[in-house]
Amino acid sequence: MSSEIRQLEPKALWNKFADLNAVPRPSKKEERVIKFMKDFGERLGLETIEDEVGNVIIKKPATSGMEERKAIVMQSHLDMVHQKNNDTVFDFDTQGIEMYVDGDWVRANGTTLGADNGLGVATIMAVLESDTIAHPALEALFTIDEETGMTGAKGLQGGLLSGEILLNLDTEEDDEIGVGCAGGIDVTATRSYEQEETPEFKIGYKVTVKGLQGGHSGMQIHEGLGNANKIMNRLLFDGFENFGLRISEIDGGSLRNAIPRESNATVVIDAIHEEAFESEMKDMGNEIKTELKTMEPDLIIEVSRIESPAQIMDLGVQEGLTRAIYAALNGVYRMSADIPDLVETSNNIARVIVKDGKIKIGCLTRSSVESSKWDLANSLRATFELTGCEVELSGDYPGWKPNVNSEILKVMVPLYKKLNDGNEPHVAACHAGLECGILGTNYPDMDMISFGPNIKGAHSPDERAQISSAQKYWNFVLEILQHIPKRS
Repeated sequence: MSSEIRQLEPKALWNKFADLNAVPRPSKKEERVIKFMKDFGERLGLETIEDEVGNVIIKKPATSGMEERKAIVMQSHLDMVHQKNNDTVFDFDTQGIEMYVDGDWVRANGTTLGADNGLGVATIMAVLESDTIAHPALEALFTIDEETGMTGAKGLQGGLLSGEILLNLDTEEDDEIGVGCAGGIDVTATRSYEQEETPEFKIGYKVTVKGLQGGHSGMQIHEGLGNANKIMNRLLFDGFENFGLRISEIDGGSLRNAIPRESNATVVIDAIHEEAFESEMKDMGNEIKTELKTMEPDLIIEVSRIESPAQIMDLGVQEGLTRAIYAALNGVYRMSADIPDLVETSNNIARVIVKDGKIKIGCLTRSSVESSKWDLANSLRATFELTGCEVELSGDYPGWKPNVNSEILKVMVPLYKKLNDGNEPHVAACHAGLECGILGTNYPDMDMISFGPNIKGAHSPDERAQISSAQKYWNFVLEILQHIPKRS
């Protein structure tokens, strides 16, 4: 499959992407891709550094005639989100991504593609390897663990970089120039509970929610996509009062930055309510599918008889859990009053696990306003604490405040118009967690901008990169490199 990808234009970009996607690179397991990148830089004879947290920095001198331009940093992250369809057999720890061409798009076979942020990484690699692309002094910064903690950006020490302008290649709309982003914080609720032996008069069921699109929990949080954890909770909420329903296990969602696509629950009900329960679940399922049919046409809700589980959770804890998940906000909390159509603050109820006497609920709260971020995080904390959970707020990272006087922005806007028949780019902040805000804490004077090619469905197995857009983006990159301002 990669041979087909390697024939795409621009070949320099797609060949490096194919090389990168052959290397397993899950977040927090980046040892192989770090070695891959270090070997790449050293093979080119360029100064190559691995810092104390695992970021890789490769430095390349300016090409002839570009020595008086400001030094730049080109930055992307090495890790990728690992999601696959339920029926896809794939081991992200050992296998490279299996890609194919679908019309004007590159996709993966039942998994995430890794275009987020692999196309950015491949772009930088292509520039580093080229002996014909004009550019000023260049520092390539490849960060680690962006997707699950921003560990690389947080750990990057001041003084390692001397570039005055940073080009972050992690935006997913080719007509957008990013000048700001949201910060975030992880909200994690946990508690233990007593398990009870399942009474003899109970019968077992497996409840499954699947077929949802999923997607990026920041960029797509406003689109009305279904959240498998909220749907599952809705199905179970009144189950005890109506059918004597008791929960044994729940396993819903996966990563905090992915809108949950699937959830599975093992429950029991009173045997005398078998027919009424199945009828009610069918009716509720149809109602939910009707509500979501525009955005989630492939939603599946299944209820099937199974052998009764040996144990069920304490009833009081069950009732508190279902009420807390119902009350906890999922989706948009506040739209920006200053930037049209920008989500200011949101939450994703990303993970719900109930098993073996333990509950764990994981959320990712995002906001471009710090006070609003903490307001929502504390609202969630209060909701879960009311049901006896311990709540941890962790992984806090800042947003990136827009700089309307950015020098590189003033260069890029007219270049974009020149390349695109006079069309204006969309200059905007985004509701994703880019690394620029964190990098700016140690490099406060660095002028930062973000852009990239069209990537759809990031953080889901529907992730795809547009071939024509990659060509448009590549041409933009080459123009930007040639027009970096001179040093003062």
